[in-house]
Amino acid sequence: MKRRDFITLVGGAAAWPLSAEAQQPAMPVIGFLISSSLEGYARDLAAFREGLHEADYVEGRNVAIEYRSADNHYDRLPSMAADLVRGQVAVIATASLPAALAAKAATTTIPIVFIMSGDPVQLGLVASLSRSGSNFTGATNLTLEVAPKRLELLHELVPTANVLALLVNPTNPGAEIQLRDLQVAARTLALQLHVLQASTENDIDDALSTLDKLKARGLVIGADAFFNSRSKQLATLALRYAVPAIYQYREFTAAGGLMSYGASRDSYRLAGIYTGRILKGEKPTDLPVQQSTKIELFINLKTAKALGLTVPISLLGRADEVIE
Repeated sequence: MKRRDFITLVGGAAAWPLSAEAQQPAMPVIGFLISSSLEGYARDLAAFREGLHEADYVEGRNVAIEYRSADNHYDRLPSMAADLVRGQVAVIATASLPAALAAKAATTTIPIVFIMSGDPVQLGLVASLSRSGSNFTGATNLTLEVAPKRLELLHELVPTANVLALLVNPTNPGAEIQLRDLQVAARTLALQLHVLQASTENDIDDALSTLDKLKARGLVIGADAFFNSRSKQLATLALRYAVPAIYQYREFTAAGGLMSYGASRDSYRLAGIYTGRILKGEKPTDLPVQQSTKIELFINLKTAKALGLTVPISLLGRADEVIE
């Protein structure tokens, strides 16, 4: 064999693996859009990845995830959604109503899987729960629906308190629904309900500092992605002002909050499964909206004692976890 022929043969052999590699399909990319910071979403994202795994996708192995976090500045969501669309992600997953609305405005073709509370039909995301009629599907939870129950639980623990406060984020489109439902519940229980508003860290400080002046003896914290990331601040301030408070997630109670009552993380797992199924070729309009119905109650006994409260045995018996 001539030397030139040998070099050509070796060079061609060396090129074969490179050519085969170049022909492999690119790893699909999921865009994950979050209203607040990633800091408050560790358990949620773990549940989402668990769902992906159930659908045979593992981040970093056969799928990539591009995270976009608005850090509680909801006005940044439209540009972030547009950025994901320009990047031609295969699916966009959204972790709140504001994020879902931003994604809806950004694309009508890329599949969108939402995780949210509230009725997606009433909020204009899908035509019906059984068939979306669009590029949308996803999973909902009962966080908004059980908001009146949080008020009832707080009243059960502090039955002598007839003046309570509700903290909402006015920039959240779902705040109006929560306010309406809780005002109805307050009237039913013959309670006076003051509405406080906060959309920044300083707003929270300012709002809770008015509790004593309002003579509010209890605080219901409205469901909101921004508040999810401020669990420690909310728990610390509620204890500082000696006001019994209830929120939706365990993180609040674990951080020193009195009680939490709300949906489990299962909606994130369900959304992860749907995202994987869409990556395999299924259409959003063929995937009915799922609803996670699991509700969890957590009580912090140490905080109850610090507030001078005795938690009824009947309430303790219903708790999924009692933190001591």
